[in-house]
Amino acid sequence: MASTLLPLIPNWTCSASLSKPTTISTNVVPCHISSRALCPPKRPIRLPFSSSSPQSSNQEENGDYVEDLCVPDHWLDPSKALQESEWLRVTLLKWLDDEYCPEETNIEISKVAARSFYESLMAKQSDLGEILLKMARDLESISYQESFHGAFSSANAAINLIARRIEYRGIQQLMTSNASPPALLLLQGTVSL
Repeated sequence: MASTLLPLIPNWTCSASLSKPTTISTNVVPCHISSRALCPPKRPIRLPFSSSSPQSSNQEENGDYVEDLCVPDHWLDPSKALQESEWLRVTLLKWLDDEYCPEETNIEISKVAARSFYESLMAKQSDLGEILLKMARDLESISYQESFHGAFSSANAAINLIARRIEYRGIQQLMTSNASPPALLLLQGTVSL
């Protein structure tokens, strides 16, 4: 049995020009679908990664630098670490509920991610790459059977939120410092947290 696939893909567009109509069809394959309403992500999760690969040495020669993403040193203080991990719990839960569907798993994901982040900060781990790996391992303890996410997508979302917060705080500091007006104009509108 064949069915047209295009109506099943919301907001699908094709940039190729076709001289004649083309039918895209698939065979129907039985599969188990959860009784919950489907709510796919609204947009991809983007995470700015830094690397210490051989490419980075070429980038340095060309004047392009990739910095390691690290949390600010003052976040390693126990009271600030607790504050930042609580911020992550609340913000990640809201993001997961808004981006996918509100579900019980989101509560557990945000709690485990916040605990993992706090533990990393208390262990004086400031590198976001290392924090990401630990968080992904910790998030593997959750059952994602009835969820739209997995351990790695959840950890990526959390680290993306943390990176945005770090960037936002840096911009705030520049705007309150003695930065020149042209520098402030460049920074305005770049981050919305």
